[in-house]
Amino acid sequence: MRLNDLKPAPGSKSARHRVGRGIGSGWGKTAGRGHKGQKARAGGFHKVGFEGGQMPLHRRLPKRGFTSMSRRYVEVVRLHELQKLGADEIDLMVLKQAGVVSALALDARVINSGQLSRKVAVRGIGVTRGAKAAIEAAGGSVATVAVEKKVGKKQARLDERRKARAAAIAAIGQAPVEKKAPADKKASAEKKAAAGAKPAGQAAAKKADKPASK
Repeated sequence: MRLNDLKPAPGSKSARHRVGRGIGSGWGKTAGRGHKGQKARAGGFHKVGFEGGQMPLHRRLPKRGFTSMSRRYVEVVRLHELQKLGADEIDLMVLKQAGVVSALALDARVINSGQLSRKVAVRGIGVTRGAKAAIEAAGGSVATVAVEKKVGKKQARLDERRKARAAAIAAIGQAPVEKKAPADKKASAEKKAAAGAKPAGQAAAKKADKPASK
């Protein structure tokens, strides 16, 4: 076979469809666009998925799940891959050096796939429940490292306010409250009566000053 003998497979290529070249082909005059309307005009294309103003299909359907932004940096490790490693203690660095995970991986997770018959100690990477049971059944151990979550500035300010409020409430609760001694009701009533009572001499003099009624 020579290069000049090469040609596409039969039926894989077809002639270019030339429209608007007379009525004999069936694709003349309106060239398959029909009479008038937006789609018959030059530049009458609208955005993909547009349905004339009604709610398009991609918005009518419900959303489900999410796409993890860190998925590409978390690798999956199987039990039979741990079986092939020569190291007894396995962590993320050992997996990178052995080429089991990518050098860009930030974390790894061991899943229950394959067989593990030797004793290994897994440190600092994620392990599923089934994989943990398989590792411990083979005499190994699993030690996970707690990851501290980064606290943003807004959350830090909110935590400070909560602590300050709790401290203020505790200080108010511990401060002694001074109670006023209850006043003697009878003594106060007597004082009011003495202040309001007029002497008997003054009352008699006022009565004498008044002229007798005829």
